This record gives sequence, structure tokens and C-alpha cells, in this order.
Amino acid sequence: MNATMLKSAVDAGRFDEIFTTLYGAEHVPAQRRRYIKTIDEFAKLFGGEREISLFSVAGRSEISGNHTDHNCGRVLAASIDLDIIAAASPRDDLHINIQSEGFPIDNVDITNPTVDESLYYTSKSIISGMCSGFLKYGHKVGGYDAYTTSNVFKGSGLSSSAAFEDMVGLILNGFYNDGSVDNAEIARIAQYSENVFFGKPSGLMDQTACAVGGFVAIDFRNPTAPVIEKLPFDLSAAGYSLCIVNTGGNHANLNDDYASVPAEMKKVASYFGKSVLREVTLDEILANIPKLREFAGDRAIMRAIHFENENERVVMQTEALRRGDLDAFFAGVMESGDSSFKYLQNVYTVKNVKEQGLSLALCLTDMTLHGKRAAWRVHGGGFAGTLQAFVAEDAVEHFKTSLESAFGKGSVTILKVRPYGAIRII
Repeated sequence: MNATMLKSAVDAGRFDEIFTTLYGAEHVPAQRRRYIKTIDEFAKLFGGEREISLFSVAGRSEISGNHTDHNCGRVLAASIDLDIIAAASPRDDLHINIQSEGFPIDNVDITNPTVDESLYYTSKSIISGMCSGFLKYGHKVGGYDAYTTSNVFKGSGLSSSAAFEDMVGLILNGFYNDGSVDNAEIARIAQYSENVFFGKPSGLMDQTACAVGGFVAIDFRNPTAPVIEKLPFDLSAAGYSLCIVNTGGNHANLNDDYASVPAEMKKVASYFGKSVLREVTLDEILANIPKLREFAGDRAIMRAIHFENENERVVMQTEALRRGDLDAFFAGVMESGDSSFKYLQNVYTVKNVKEQGLSLALCLTDMTLHGKRAAWRVHGGGFAGTLQAFVAEDAVEHFKTSLESAFGKGSVTILKVRPYGAIRII
């Protein structure tokens, strides 16, 4: 359909069923307007008489497995109802043009996609890397024009960059591979793009959770071929929302804090002649604490103990979600948060102990939800930024009001876990 026909179809409710699944019935009118605006913006830039397709890729939330993936551990994650959407149309040449709302347009020649270090940390490098990855793994590529807009806000720990990577691949898959590349494969290619072309040595959790959808358990024992399991659990049907609290912390100068976590874990592993903690047991760590204190330091030992326990906790929580045991799952969330605060120690930076927004948010959440059937913990990498809480629908507004009184209007985002990650709408 061209722009006029596609807008009419959206406005007439042709896509309301999938919009309801992705965003919830109450948000369908707003999503209609959002998609129509996206189509309009595409038509202004690239022409409205072309055949236009619509795509969506979810943001993601780390549910459990805090700082485990970089040591080949286990992770629980979920896709959310904030997403990046695109209107796109194929071209008859080998150029990809992507206009992301609020950013300069990216024009990329994909005739021979190669690494260009001068383009590190740019969206152009991601586009080239996705095309290179598709070719590397035996898939087809081709040119297209796209307009994208995203409500996966940056700095929230919800993976706006991974969603963009998956979107580039989703469109390639739809236009040139007849949808034959599964979403887990798109995620693996996205990691390749980010590592090799973008210049960032990231894990695979973000891309996988954004692409696969729903709750997903990932085992990174073999990081080149992780075991991915989509879990049949519906958080909304259980009567709960996922709330993200942005404490407004300053992320500047935290690189050393983030880097210290995997470095210290791997330092402990190296004592045993191993490269990552997944190759070391908890019993081995406990039996060697006196020597490890000298070799790696006390904090490194506690972080290693966190890793070992968190890894097993993910197994327990995965089993709980399989059988729909919300109480057991929530217990794991609380244990993860407790371990993250006390042993992993990623709730605030020791460089500035006066700024402890996450600690304060955890304190206020505890007071607000005490005695209720709920769970909460630090969200993502930590040190500054966001907290996550699983809150019953009838308590969400009170929770939102209470936390926003401390951190400001708009600091609490109410999310749903959606069943689809990367999806072609039409």
C-alpha cells in the first residue's frame, strides 16, 4: 500500500488487533496516530506513492541475572511496550537511507560493507555491520529507505541502541529474505555489528531480548551460541505492571565503576586459571578466600559470590515462570536486588557517596510496597539511573505518585511485557 492507502488502513482500525497485543487496548488510539505520523514523515522524505511497510522492535528490561552475561552466566530479560517503529520501502540499488526522528539522516552504501574505525559509535557503522553480518551468515541484503521514531528513552537501561540494530536487520529480513531469518539470528548479527563495526564489546542479552519478545531466559555458557528459551508467562494476565523509576542520577565518569565489575569477577576466575567465573564453582571460591583476599581483594570475592548465586537464581526464577509461580519469581527478584546492593555493590558509586538516588529509590519503594505482593531491585548496570518494580495494577497509581513526589513528574514509567519483540506489522 502507498502512504494514503496505508494511513487509511491504520485509521480504519485494520491493525488494532496487533496494536492491542503490542501496546494494550487503552493505547490503540495513540498508536494509530503515532503510526500515521510516521507514514507521513516517510512520505515527505522519500515519496508517498511507494509500497510502504511498517515494523516494530521492542525495548527490553533485564529481569534477573545482574552482571552475569559478561562472565558467560545466565540472564532473564523481557521485551516491553516501548519500541522503535519504522515505515520503510525497498530500493533498487545498494543504498540504505534511515532517517531517525531527531537525528541527521544516515546514508550508507552497502555495496561492500567493511569496518571503518572513523565511524565507530555511529549509527552508520551499525547499518554497515548489520549488512555485513547478514552476508557473513548467508543471508541477502539490499537497499531501502526508512523513517524511524522511538519512545525507548536513552539512558533508561531499556536498550534503545539494541532495538535500532534489530530494526535494521528486521527490515533486511522482511524485504530481502522473505522473513526466513529468525529473530534470535537477527540478534546474533546485531551483536556482531555492535562488536565489530560499532566498536563496543557488548554481550548478547540486549539484542536478544529486544528481538525475541516476552520473557526470555538466556544461557551464555557458550557466548557464540547461547541457549535461548522464550517463557510462556503473561505478566499483564497476572495483574501486574513493570514500573521503571528514573532517579535522574549522573552517569558521567562511571565508566570505571561499570568496568570494575567484569574485571574483578574475571580477576577471581584467573586465580583458578579460568577466563570467566562460569568456569569456577562457589565451593572453589569459598575454599580459597584467604588467598583470594590477597590476590583480588574483598570486593572482588563478594562480586564473585554474587555471580555464582545469581546464576542459580536465574534457574530458579525461570522454573517459577514456567509453572506460573509468581511468589517464587518475586522472591528471586528481591534476592537479586539484595545481593546486587550488598555484594555486587552497583547501586551507587564510591566516588560520590552523597549522590545515592538509587539507594533512596529502593528505600522509598520498600516503604511504599511493604507488605504488598510485589518485588523490586536495581535495574540494569546500576551505579546511577533506574530501579524496576513489579507492582499490582490496583497499586500502580499510588506507587507512581509516591516515587514521583521524590524524583519528579514523569520519573516513573509504567510498562507491560509484550509477547513479540521484533515484528513486521505489514
